[in-house]
Amino acid sequence: MFLGQFMILKFQNKVIPDILKRYKNLLSWSIKKRNPYYLLTGLVILFLATIVLTNVTKPKVVFFPNSEPNNLFVLIKMPVGTSVNVTDSVASIVERKVYETIGKNNPIVESVITNVAFGASNDMFDTKNSPNLAKITINFVEFSKRHGESTSSYLEILSSSVKNIPGAEISVEKSKMGPPTGKPVNIEISGDDLDELVTTSEKLKNYLDSLNISGIALLKSDFEQGKPEIIIDIDRNRANSEGIVTGQVGMELRTAIYGKEITKYRDGEDQYPVQLRYSNETRNNIDKILNHRITYRDMNSGMLRSIPLAAVAKIKYQNTFGGIKRYNLKRLITLSSDVKTNYTANEVVAKVTKAINGFNKSEKVDIKLTGEQEDQKETMGFLSKAMVLALLLIFFILITQFNSVSKAVIILSEVVFSIIGVLLGFIMFGMSISIIMTGLGIVALGGIVVRNGILIVEFADVLKERGFKTKEAILEAGKTRITPVLLTASAAIIGLVPLAIGLNIDFVSLFTHLNPHIHIGGDNVMFFGPLAWTIIFGLTFATFLTLIMIPVMYYITYTVKTKVKRNRSNRIARRQLKLY
Repeated sequence: MFLGQFMILKFQNKVIPDILKRYKNLLSWSIKKRNPYYLLTGLVILFLATIVLTNVTKPKVVFFPNSEPNNLFVLIKMPVGTSVNVTDSVASIVERKVYETIGKNNPIVESVITNVAFGASNDMFDTKNSPNLAKITINFVEFSKRHGESTSSYLEILSSSVKNIPGAEISVEKSKMGPPTGKPVNIEISGDDLDELVTTSEKLKNYLDSLNISGIALLKSDFEQGKPEIIIDIDRNRANSEGIVTGQVGMELRTAIYGKEITKYRDGEDQYPVQLRYSNETRNNIDKILNHRITYRDMNSGMLRSIPLAAVAKIKYQNTFGGIKRYNLKRLITLSSDVKTNYTANEVVAKVTKAINGFNKSEKVDIKLTGEQEDQKETMGFLSKAMVLALLLIFFILITQFNSVSKAVIILSEVVFSIIGVLLGFIMFGMSISIIMTGLGIVALGGIVVRNGILIVEFADVLKERGFKTKEAILEAGKTRITPVLLTASAAIIGLVPLAIGLNIDFVSLFTHLNPHIHIGGDNVMFFGPLAWTIIFGLTFATFLTLIMIPVMYYITYTVKTKVKRNRSNRIARRQLKLY
């Protein structure tokens, strides 16, 4: 107890006065002679150098922060028209390979679930039954129970183990945090001529695959052209001679396969439709369908006749397109791919863009990169506009508060220069810059920085009104306001450290079993970590700006205004002397 009191008294009586004295001496040196101009020039040079350094070092830039996936999806796609039994057999083979890769008793794997046909699409909004699709979902235990083992490592291993299955298109994807976006690599090929479009998409896919661009996981096309189709070709001349029209043949085939409502069965007040169609054995055999006799009234003689369908129709087997997508009235084929674990979308897309520029395409076809890159551009534009709008609103509020444009500019410049700390922090620690979270962090940083700047400027004005000279007012304002500035900054920084490093404490378990289950990391730090580090880096540098550069710029503004007023007074005096 006595030791604690001694340390508190020593901190109050020795440490704090010593900090205040050193700060006042530093501030006094900063506003002497031409030092303010040197410091401001150095700050501007540092800002420009930081921008150049960022372009030279090129830190990784991502749209949303990369995270350790909680789920992995093995997506199986068979040719359109494949029986669900065939798809299920392929899914069983892939499932065995998955278990061979991850192990049947893996402690970090919670479950492995296989969906065939229904729920097999990776699109959560796609609820249709697709017999040619299957999906294997690998669910991992929560982060605290993984004991530091990475789940991203399984992505590459699984991709290698399940890729060599003939007839199946298999890809491995991970769950993503944040709102749904397009694929990192998304190439849209559009045009009016379908044959030209299909040819160009195939050539471009083969061209990009031949380049072996590092970072591309698996380039896939969404165009399905292997759909089997049966054509019933009706001999119109023979049908006319038999007194039958094509509509009757079509209705007979529809009734045979899909059925036709012929009556209703009534049970009290309830009614049930009665469907008529061929037996399962017959309707699944095209030869039996064509050999089945159609009974009709001859349009020429008016007599009832019965002939087999094969008398007026023949069968053709062919492959056709599974579907054609359109965008702005133009046919569209999309080539898309995820990026590998150690790569970012921006660097991979830059390589793909360079490769596409060297691709010889037809003038009838347009090629455009969209997907996540398009969303990223829109988000950057929105955040830029939001930042400018926020600064303008703050600027007008500051003008109304201080009734001075120069003081508003001084405080706002602190927000701009605080970006130096953000960029240098990410470069020094080798972190990835997230467009979304870093952008939000810079916008949030502006509020704290502006508040600290107001504390210095406002109190210096108050002291000048009390009769202090400008230098004395600056020194006294800095000495008095250093405490709230440091407390505000340190409270914000220390409060964000647990979010930045991912410090997790189970308070329920702490109070019930005296076991807090403390661990570092998790989903929250992966997503919100860049936001927290942005504010920490920016606020740390902005504290220096508040305590040193705000007083320096305040003093420069005062000296410039004084010189302007003095020169104006001298000009007026000289004019008056000339008049006399």
